[in-house]
Amino acid sequence: MKHAHVKEAAEALFNEQRNPFGAFSLGSETHHAVTIPDAVRRCRWIAVDINASAFGLFFVSPSPELARLVPCFDSDYPGTAAATRVISGANGEEMVRHTRTSTAPRWWADDGTPGSEQIFQNLAWSERMAPLAPGTNGIGFPVHADRGHCGVVVFLGMEIALPEDALYEIHARCFSLFAAVARIRPSDAGRTRSISKRELECLKLTANGNTSEEIARLLKLSVHTANQYLTQSTQKLNAVNRNQAVAKALRLGLIE
Repeated sequence: MKHAHVKEAAEALFNEQRNPFGAFSLGSETHHAVTIPDAVRRCRWIAVDINASAFGLFFVSPSPELARLVPCFDSDYPGTAAATRVISGANGEEMVRHTRTSTAPRWWADDGTPGSEQIFQNLAWSERMAPLAPGTNGIGFPVHADRGHCGVVVFLGMEIALPEDALYEIHARCFSLFAAVARIRPSDAGRTRSISKRELECLKLTANGNTSEEIARLLKLSVHTANQYLTQSTQKLNAVNRNQAVAKALRLGLIE
């Protein structure tokens, strides 16, 4: 029911405003052509509304073998914040598992200040989790879009102000934001889901500088089979060659 409420709110905001980022944008202009700088600016507006000092939008890695949050942008755009590098590491595994099955928000309070938990603990339909970035307070909103996209919009800050009656509205705006960003990243879902574990192993070994012969020896395969795996993964990633396939796999978080 909660998931339905958030999606209904997102659709209502979209239909009312004709704005892919939901309501409460500065001005009444529409944004039919969405860009990443546009998305960063809109996410910053949401952060301002809840008094967050930092934010980030992450895609969940489409690889079932790799539980990772893949950063799209954060509040340091076009750079990358230190907190984002932490979140996209092992600390994000719990959130990845949760996001794949639920849209319930998750929060944490780890700044050591008495009373920090009170910022979030009264929010309905949200639960505490281990900190995504140690030493911070924050909340993550799981979001889903067409073609199998899922991700999380994260807000950080020591003085986040998020009244309970605004929770659904903020989450709906995150849904609209993520849907707009997902539309301009069409290669990040769908076709990458079919990549097998063995194909990913071959790509990872290629990224490490191994030749087909070396990959075959390490994985106990024939050279022909190793080349076949690499060809299949290259096709599934819509890459022109192995090097581009490796680059795409790294960017998508399929391999490290």
